[in-house]
Amino acid sequence: MYPARVVSGMRPTGAMHLGHYHGALKNWVRIQDQTDSLFFVADWHALTTHYDETETIEKSAWDMLIDWFSAGVDPEKATVFIQSHVLEHAELTLLLGMTTPLSWLERVPTYRDQIEKIAHKDLTTFGFLGYPVMMAADVLVYRADQVPVGDDQVPHIEIMREMARRFNHLYGQEKGLNEKALVLLGKMGTEQSPFVAYRRAYQEKGDAEALSRARECLEKAVDLSRKDREHLVGWLQGTGRQILVEPRALLTEASRLPGLDGQKMSKSYGNAIALRESKDSVRKKIRTMQTDPARVRRTDVGDPDKCPVWQFHIVYSDEDTRAWAQKGCRSAGIGCIECKQPVAEAIIREQEMFHERAQKYLDNPAYVRDVITAGCDRARKLAQETLRDVRDVMGIGYKPKTDRTG
Repeated sequence: MYPARVVSGMRPTGAMHLGHYHGALKNWVRIQDQTDSLFFVADWHALTTHYDETETIEKSAWDMLIDWFSAGVDPEKATVFIQSHVLEHAELTLLLGMTTPLSWLERVPTYRDQIEKIAHKDLTTFGFLGYPVMMAADVLVYRADQVPVGDDQVPHIEIMREMARRFNHLYGQEKGLNEKALVLLGKMGTEQSPFVAYRRAYQEKGDAEALSRARECLEKAVDLSRKDREHLVGWLQGTGRQILVEPRALLTEASRLPGLDGQKMSKSYGNAIALRESKDSVRKKIRTMQTDPARVRRTDVGDPDKCPVWQFHIVYSDEDTRAWAQKGCRSAGIGCIECKQPVAEAIIREQEMFHERAQKYLDNPAYVRDVITAGCDRARKLAQETLRDVRDVMGIGYKPKTDRTG
């Protein structure tokens, strides 16, 4: 049994935009107040597709971190670190790769899709094919039980679960587990009898509620060590010792904010508003946003559902303003420029706090590096605990013996 923990990361793409904030960062800020959270810069992942464009990785990583902090990610609440500074990610990637079937990687939905979309680059590389293994290692190395994702990323969580399940099946089966479990039951005190009854209900009838109740019994049994709980979880589920935790998808609410042209917001499309854009730039970009193509003239009526500006109203405007925009657009009572003004001002008001939070980090770059160093240290300690167990069960936990008799 391990503590509740959330892990998530982003490739270093430089300055964040509003799509990043409303799609992910806002959820991170909420999650960090609820559970142990680790957020990391996935710089190794950048190399899986941009292995020949490395000159901007470092600057992009630091720019992105400043934006995370400006959005409200708090290094006092969450562990924030850089992936490549915690080498255990690479080691677990290697070891998981020993047991992951090639067919699993080839069936990942984004594999063929990305090869087709990035046709100008050779992605027939070991690193690109194996990136789901590294993605799984990023989570499994911390024994995280939840990963915040949108619906489109659930298949990645499923393959993580399969990798953890296969690993536990291969290396968690212990000789004499039943005998060991009987000894450990004696340490459970008053929780022993209900635990045994719940186990029977789960194994004989597949009762999911009984499984949950049995886990609660383990949590209440204060005299059990972490490894004791691992053994009893394996005995409970009939799977052997739980070495790696199977994470589940934490489906998060995400406001799908389009870009200025109605496409997905992306810097590469030139349609994004940065988290820390200047006021004049925000007003100019919103003023030039595409609108309902049917509104050619000021007197033409429009349909907000066909206008990217309306998607911004959904995120940024209150109920009265949205009603005003709907009525005015459909009746041609207001023009597009007039409709855009409340959106621009709402974005500017929101960004004031981003600028304010960012300033203390911009004024003291050494502090930012100290924060990340501390985050890397904590992440490394957690990862090392997992790797010690992984090495042991895979038979490579031994150390060289020194013969000093000669």
